Amino acid sequence: MNKMNLYLHRMHAFDASLCVSLNRTSRHRWVRLAFQLISRLGDGVFWYTVMLAIVLADPINGWAPALHMALAGLCGTMVYKWLKGKTLRPRPYEVHQAILLAAAPLDQFSFPSGHTLHAVVFCSVGLAYFPVLAWLLLPFTLLVALSRLVLGLHYPSDVLAGAVIGALIAGLSFMLV
Repeated sequence: MNKMNLYLHRMHAFDASLCVSLNRTSRHRWVRLAFQLISRLGDGVFWYTVMLAIVLADPINGWAPALHMALAGLCGTMVYKWLKGKTLRPRPYEVHQAILLAAAPLDQFSFPSGHTLHAVVFCSVGLAYFPVLAWLLLPFTLLVALSRLVLGLHYPSDVLAGAVIGALIAGLSFMLV
């Protein structure tokens, strides 16, 4: 095995091991229920509520940030669906018997984490306009990312990739505004 293959093998083993360890916490009912709720809110409910609250709080100036968040989120959807269709990475619970599926997946493949990608996009764009919301948006974004691991839906590398891609989309969106 050459050095690159050995490195990739070790990375994958670490990724799977961390995934299994974090997923074990879902065996505690209260942990599972809490992260199921966070994941469900991360499906869009939380973010759409934030956008609506922005518009309601400032009906004149709130439309621009809410629209920016929505359009950046739409770009995120297109990118993550394209990537999932190209990479076809199976979800961890399909590969590792030790992983308990604790929530139904929204689609078939694992890479990248769409929930994390969108959480980072919405959080980044939202904070650029309203840094005062950091106390709410940052912890929620981190919890969404963690929920994907605890619930057995993603590997840590899926979540990390989703976060990086989400940050790139958010950053690029400001170049277009």
